[in-house]
Amino acid sequence: MCGIAGWVGFDRDLTAERATAQAMTETMSCRGPDDAGLWLEPHAALGNRRLAVIDVEGGHMPMTAADDAVVITYSGEVYNFRELRAELEAKGHRFTTRSDTEVVLRGYLQWGEGVADRLNGMYAFAVWDARRQELLLVRDRMGIKPLYYYPLPGGVLFGSEPKAILANPLAEPVVDADGLRELLTLARTPWQAVFKGMRELRPGHLLRVRREGPSPRRYWALSAREHTDDLDTTVGTVRELLEDIVSRQLVSDVPLCSLLSGGLDSSTITALAARRGPIRSFAVEFAGYTERFQPDEFRGDPDAPFVRELAGHVASDHTDISLGTEELADPRLRAAVVRAWDVPHFLGDMNSSLYMLFRAVREHSTVALSGESADEVFGGYPWFHVPQAVESGTFPWLAMVMREHHPADLFDKALLDRLDMPSFTADGYHAALAEVPHVPGQDGRERRMREICYLNLTRFLPVLLDRKDRMSMAVGLEVRVPFCDHRLVDYVFNTPWAMKTFDGREKSLLRAAAADLLPPSILRRVKSPYPATQDVAYEQALRDQLRDLATAGDAPVLRLLDPGAVQEATAAPAGKVSTTMTRFALELALDLNMWLESYGVRLEI
Repeated sequence: MCGIAGWVGFDRDLTAERATAQAMTETMSCRGPDDAGLWLEPHAALGNRRLAVIDVEGGHMPMTAADDAVVITYSGEVYNFRELRAELEAKGHRFTTRSDTEVVLRGYLQWGEGVADRLNGMYAFAVWDARRQELLLVRDRMGIKPLYYYPLPGGVLFGSEPKAILANPLAEPVVDADGLRELLTLARTPWQAVFKGMRELRPGHLLRVRREGPSPRRYWALSAREHTDDLDTTVGTVRELLEDIVSRQLVSDVPLCSLLSGGLDSSTITALAARRGPIRSFAVEFAGYTERFQPDEFRGDPDAPFVRELAGHVASDHTDISLGTEELADPRLRAAVVRAWDVPHFLGDMNSSLYMLFRAVREHSTVALSGESADEVFGGYPWFHVPQAVESGTFPWLAMVMREHHPADLFDKALLDRLDMPSFTADGYHAALAEVPHVPGQDGRERRMREICYLNLTRFLPVLLDRKDRMSMAVGLEVRVPFCDHRLVDYVFNTPWAMKTFDGREKSLLRAAAADLLPPSILRRVKSPYPATQDVAYEQALRDQLRDLATAGDAPVLRLLDPGAVQEATAAPAGKVSTTMTRFALELALDLNMWLESYGVRLEI
């Protein structure tokens, strides 16, 4: 796993821009603490910061081939690299390393941009071909690894994260109304970066950059076809795929572990890994959370008892990471999280606690397996099963999660009128629906649930994948997501909704596929999302920090906020959420202020 950065400029000599290219690359040092490299020629500069996982000694990047005419900077893992290597060797290619990077590079020499069709994994990479004077950017099918680009009149800037691009003086940290709108939603526009002029390469897409300009192409997308397997065959296929996926993703030359929550998803991955050999597992726990737990609309029970049961069941070497409220509320932690993500967010402690968990895990392991995306793939969230959400006419999670939780509650009302979030959300929703592939003749129920699945996979999952990537790579931890294997995603996407819920519950196929792996209590457990602290002292700390900003009077975020709403928020008793105030709004206001200050953002709204 690595961080990549680069610059193609057909209108200048980039060998004179080493310092800028180096600065862009160094912003990715958190993603790659083990090694650094920079390669330049007159029209291209490619940088890499490496986290060594496969072939620790031999995988230095940028890597060259064809007499140094073809250069790659690469981030990610290709899980079928051994098969591809054997195929390329049979075609006459000779390898000098054991790395998957060299497999991708020589795959490009053999198949050109068609190499993307052959890769199984999570990856984002750039290839500069001096023979053609062309840059190729490629992102994995599900968008597990990030890749941003910034078109210029004479070329392009690119990087794993916006900070790499913003380190170049040709890119300014400007945010317009559309960028601000993206910060207020949980339904991502797939190509839209928050910063004006910047774009995110869509999952399953590649981008060719020539003198005449950039040219994108989609090389993979979810497709629709009739599912002909019966139930037993379908369950068996899911299990076979999971066995193969986990086996491939256990390959590592550095310590590997699993992230365990005691739910069906992470428990299945941990149990499958444990069948292959000893596994270390980690779980997050807030101090006093289990003892004082209060059920809410999404969480019916605490994780800890189920974590302990599963760890004992598979005999994992388990560690609980306990987090305290004081550290969670520390502004220095908020600053680290904002820096990691490059943008503010309203999920607050669900981001910062993940960052802290990963920081603790990194002391023991370099690679971790996660259960992320099983809910999107198998239909696990409540909004898949609540008719009012399914038929709401908008993104179903917004109909539930954002029904009472509004991150813009503190915003100036005139500004909210100009942003017109209802129209923005409606436009995004209808654009997403227009993409959904359908099987001819599907009835109303099956057709609608295919749409719901597609919306979750392409508009909700990217938020969670971004969160996991940024919080993990900020501390140099590689997190793998087996449920995002495109073979599994494509197969389950095309199974009928009636089959996905054949036992009358959520995630029926996964539960059946894992039936012999897990204790009955975990198989029966209802979906419980990643935890958020319930300590009222945390919310009070947020209110106190906002009050300090308001009192100081010069905080840049204040120009966006409604003074009356801020006064109401800071005066409310700890633990009491008024009809116009939620914790999401407090988190976003504090994040926004830190971001506006530290990034020097210029607002054009």
